[in-house]
Order: sequence, then C-alpha cells, then structure tokens
Amino acid sequence: MTSELDQKSLEQAFSSRLDIQGAIRAAAVTPAYIELFNQISLHICSLSESSSEPASKKRRLDREIPTRGAANGHAATNSGGASVVSGSDPVLLEIKDISVVAPQRKKYTLCFTEDHLYARLPDSNEPAQGISYAWSDIERIFCLPVPEKSQVQHNYLLFPRNSLIPPFKPAPNAPPAPEPLVFTIAATPPKPGSISGTDAVAAAAVSDDHRTLFDWALTSRLHAAGKTNILIERADEKLFHSVQRQAHRPDEKAVHVRAFRGSKDGYLFFLPSGILWAFKKPLIFIPHERVVAVSYTSVLQRTFDLCIEIKGEDREEDSDYERKGQEIEFAMLDQEDFTGIDAYVKRYGLLDRSMAEQRRAKKANVNVVKDEEGNVVGTLEAGELEKAGLGEQHQGEKLDEEEEEEEDYDPGSEGESEGEGSSTSEEEDGEGGNSGSDEEEEEEGEDEEL
Repeated sequence: MTSELDQKSLEQAFSSRLDIQGAIRAAAVTPAYIELFNQISLHICSLSESSSEPASKKRRLDREIPTRGAANGHAATNSGGASVVSGSDPVLLEIKDISVVAPQRKKYTLCFTEDHLYARLPDSNEPAQGISYAWSDIERIFCLPVPEKSQVQHNYLLFPRNSLIPPFKPAPNAPPAPEPLVFTIAATPPKPGSISGTDAVAAAAVSDDHRTLFDWALTSRLHAAGKTNILIERADEKLFHSVQRQAHRPDEKAVHVRAFRGSKDGYLFFLPSGILWAFKKPLIFIPHERVVAVSYTSVLQRTFDLCIEIKGEDREEDSDYERKGQEIEFAMLDQEDFTGIDAYVKRYGLLDRSMAEQRRAKKANVNVVKDEEGNVVGTLEAGELEKAGLGEQHQGEKLDEEEEEEEDYDPGSEGESEGEGSSTSEEEDGEGGNSGSDEEEEEEGEDEEL
C-alpha cells in the first residue's frame, strides 16, 4: 500500500481545482485515505487520456453547453459573444473582502474582467458557482443605504436580464429565473492591499471610499461593454422619505418603509424609476411603466396594505404560454407613511384603484330565502355562521311577538269581574235587609199609637 500521496496524478486530475487539491492533501492523513485518493486521481487521469477528441474541440463544446451559472445571471455564450468566465480570464480589477448578500451570503473577492463580473472565495482561483454575470446581461444597478445599521453602509444591487419581477408561476420547462447580485460596502476607504489587477493604479485615484471605487469600476466596465444607457440609481429623499425617525441614525431621513411580503419582512424603496422590494428573496423591482394600478387595502388605524397590479408579458420561447398580469401585495405599512406614499403615486401618475368595484366589499344575503310570512329564514349564498345568525334573529322576532301578545292578554281580568259581581250583589242584599227592618219598626210604632 502506497504511503505517499501521488502529487503528480493529483495535480493532473484536478488541474483547474486548486481548492480540491488542497482539501485532498489535508484529508490524506492515513495510508488508507492516501491509497484511495491516489486511485481516484489515477482514474480521472485515465479518463482524460482515453478521450479521442482534440483539446480544441472539447473547449469549444464547453463554451456551448449552458451551466447552472447561466441561470443565475450569466450565459455560456451571450448576445455579445462572451464565453464562459473562468479563472484563467485576465482580471482587470480585483477587490477583496466584500460581503455578498445574494445569491449567497458570504465574503468573496469580486473580480472584474472584460466580459464578466464574478465572485470567488479568497483561497480559490475559480469563480464561485452561480455568482458570475456578463456585463451585456446587466439591466439595472442600484446603490441604496442599508436600513437599521448604526454605521452607514450601502448595498449595490445588480439585476441581470429577466430578473426584475420573478414570475409567480414559471413557464413549463423554463430555466430558473436568474438572481440579482447584492453586496454590501462600508463608507470607508478600501484597506491597503485589497485592490489588485491591471486597473489597480487607475482605481487608486478614485478610492476615497468604497462607493466611489465601485461607482467608477461598474460604470467603466458597462461603458466598455456598450451599456452606456445604464446608470447607477439611488434613492432621492426629495421624492420620497419616511416620516418615521431612525433611532440608530436620527439625523438621516429614511428613504424606505418597512413592510411584509407574506411572512417575510423587508423594505420598500420608492425610487425615481420604480418601486423596489429588498433585501429579502426574491428581490423585486417594478418599473413605473410596468405598473397598471395601485390600491390601498386593509386600511386600519395604524397600518395598511399596498397592492400593485403589474402588466403581463408574452414569452417568445413558448407561444402557448402567456404570463398573466400579477398583483403583488405588501402588507403592514405604517399609517404615518400613507401621505408620502400617496404623494409619490400621484407624482408619477400611477392609477389608484382603491375604490374600484372589485375592491368593494361583497353584499351579504343577496339571494335571501323567506318563509310564507315573509320572514328571512336563510340565504343561498350565506355561510353557516350567517345562516345561524339569521335563524337566531328569526327566533328573536318570534319571541318578541309572543311577549307582545302576553302583554295584551290579562289572565286575571275574568276572575276579577266575577268577584266584583258577587260582592256587588252581597252589598245590594245587605242594603235591602236594612231597609226591610226599618219598615217593620215604623209599622210597629203606628200600631202602638192606635
């Protein structure tokens, strides 16, 4: 059994994966593991040698086969003809220790090449899977302050093609929707030694802080790729700001409002070009031109909900599939921000459908059921609780009627009449008896006088 690791076969088998080489060297601590890793390396080398295809043809096929990363913002061959990004591409600018929020939360090194922006781990030379974006695919870029942080920080958001509004129900056999790239920077200058690459000297002139550095780097690469129409968009407190004071930064106006989308809490930014939901997945940006109407619903004493109806769109790849118009609801917005949000809606001419017919409460008991006397005994559309309520109401009406009848009927009136009749006759008899005795006494007196 071999007691040493076959370095030659290991490097040949994993020539493009230095991270795997390092992991194998670290794990090869026992003879059994050493022999296993040697056999794996030899097997991979034998597979490579047995291939009869020329190396140039293999490279061409690799460029034409889409990878998982193509679904997350970059393609194997995009409209600009850019090839798949690899660690061998010349790096024009490299910025270390950047906190990436999405699609994966981790610290990466961001690399700027002629055709791509990608992230890689500090101890690797290969792009991280799923975090590579072709410059020709970028549609929107935002730079926004991070809410609820005591120190000033900003998030950059890069939206690739087809990622602004993720579909609720993807088309059949459609690839997964790409995810935006979100990374956080501090309001401080870059650390010494954190910038490298052929453009490092030019970058040093604009490295007063991270924001000026990234503004220059992103704008330069987009212009070089022919995307001169894309600007880095920011929030404007003159157009919208929350009236609620930030406890952590009281002197700074908040350009966001807190909201919920389902069970996830996040923030709504009302920007000059549209409405952004961040920073919880899925991120959503709704341009003004895609808004059909807005509605205020569930208006309570302290909160309200905001519903945004969005235009549908057709899918070219599937003529039988049509993406219907969506309605996205954001809940539990603070009532104190209603005036500012409504002013924003009116400023940009967005249609308010809060009082539309479909928003009105449905009438109860439309098809009522009545008995022969005209009393409501049920409804065809009411639920069990409503029917039970109607039944109780009907029973209450019957009880009221019975009580009224009881008030009109005096059960003691007939007996009292009989009693009064008997007592009257007795009085009459008593009066008659007294008058008879008086007459007898008068007759007796007359006889005595005679």
